Amino acid sequence: MAWVRRVRTASGATAVQIAESVGGRRRIVRHVGSARDEAELGLLMEQARRLLADDRQGVLDLGLTPMAAKAVMVAPPGLPGLFADPASPSPARVMVPRSRVLKTSSGVLYEALAGVYTSLGFDVVGDDSFRDLVIARIVEPTSLLDIDRVLAGLGRRAVSLSTRKRTLRRCHRGSYREQIAAACFEHAWTAGDVSLVLYDVTTLYFEAEKEDDLRKVGYSKERRVDPQIVVGLLVDRQGFPLEIGCYEGNKAETATIVPIVKAFQARHGLADMVVVADAGMLSSANLKALDEAGLRFIVGSRVTKAPKDLASHFRWHGDAFTDGQIIDTLTPRHAGRRPENDRLVKAEPAWNPQEHPGSWRAVWAYSSKRAARDSVTLTLQENRAKAVVAGEKAARTPRFVKTTNGSRSLDDTALARARALVGLKGYVTNIRAHVMPAGEVIASYHDLWQVEQSFRMSKTDLRARPMFARTRDAIEAHLTIVFAALAISRVVQNRTGLSLRRVLRTLGPLRSATVEINGVITTIPPALGPDEATILNALHHPASRH
Repeated sequence: MAWVRRVRTASGATAVQIAESVGGRRRIVRHVGSARDEAELGLLMEQARRLLADDRQGVLDLGLTPMAAKAVMVAPPGLPGLFADPASPSPARVMVPRSRVLKTSSGVLYEALAGVYTSLGFDVVGDDSFRDLVIARIVEPTSLLDIDRVLAGLGRRAVSLSTRKRTLRRCHRGSYREQIAAACFEHAWTAGDVSLVLYDVTTLYFEAEKEDDLRKVGYSKERRVDPQIVVGLLVDRQGFPLEIGCYEGNKAETATIVPIVKAFQARHGLADMVVVADAGMLSSANLKALDEAGLRFIVGSRVTKAPKDLASHFRWHGDAFTDGQIIDTLTPRHAGRRPENDRLVKAEPAWNPQEHPGSWRAVWAYSSKRAARDSVTLTLQENRAKAVVAGEKAARTPRFVKTTNGSRSLDDTALARARALVGLKGYVTNIRAHVMPAGEVIASYHDLWQVEQSFRMSKTDLRARPMFARTRDAIEAHLTIVFAALAISRVVQNRTGLSLRRVLRTLGPLRSATVEINGVITTIPPALGPDEATILNALHHPASRH
């Protein structure tokens, strides 16, 4: 039987040893170390107890890096030897060196994120430097020059700045994005559903003064005049990224959806897929291109199309709607085209591509909550318009103000028309009703918040903007790193049921300490509480996701 014993040494330190009893005699199995104070003694006792409690190892191995001690049996000339004269003065006693902490790091957090990176199959790129750049982007987005500080805090030694720059070039020229996208698709295919994908675009601006072939000044919702690029993101219905595209900053949003969807379709050989996008993608050319590519679509419709689409309803039922009412009807494929929906017929037609070649299927839904919200917005817009008309507010011409011969007046007709349409939301699709009922069309469109959440995560948690890269290779590589980091972040959230920030705040403070005790170097892992253990277990075992 083995036990832990403490022995007082001649130097005044306390030695911690592991001993066992063999044939009635005591034998020292391992000298763990010597402590000079209570703190060091506690560390050594804990190491000894962990060693004894681990019944899986047949050899006592603490994972230490021992430093060989030199023993002098016969002293050199002039120094006391093994059989020195007792009358001669004894040499000074060798004191045990004080223990010291060599470094601390958040190794637990790094290993957890690296485990998710591997589980997604991103190791296919075979570039450890790229992996470290992705993980650093998740933990603390910063510049390429400052990444070595972030990695040092994670217990990793960063490669040189020149090597990091070469990694960005390899990332773009080595088709890393295609390999990452293929791994993302495989994950979504096996763990979810790719029969329906969501698409949206955003802009990323640059801290630069001049434009070039890619970075151009274009439309910005924030009214920025900095050069920018347009980024399109394709995700599954859970918000997991599948494809990312980069376009010139002055490119129209409607001109991005067809290229990225066709590239995704060709890459994975998909023949049957539903693409969901907001009303900004609603153009006759886009819908025609998607339909000719054999893709089904669901896009938001503009409320200004409601009077023509619902002409039959307004004639027979007026402008009254009930909460939750759904009207399945037609909408013209091209602006100005004569509607195929006869307003003289009370019943709404069921869309059929053969019977209605000039129309798409349109679904309109009414919500009392949406009506109340729209009414408040219209009232604010009406008051602002009245203030401008009265000269009380100098501003650019707002909605519902018309100018005639230099004088401004309230556009009562437009205001009345808008109030008649409050609460309505339209959806355009090429999916027949017997394949997808109207309620499912609406529910599928409402999943678009998932892609919006992914964009918010990329802009806030991953800080994808502003961008400081100048060359196209570096910009494309930056987007690939953000794309991979976004995929890992979504998996972390899905498996733990917690936000990425919450996971980082919980695991980040867990610091492993590398210490030197009595000439022996060892790494002491951090203590795990129940919250930390639950998160790590969820990340390592996907089946236990929230």
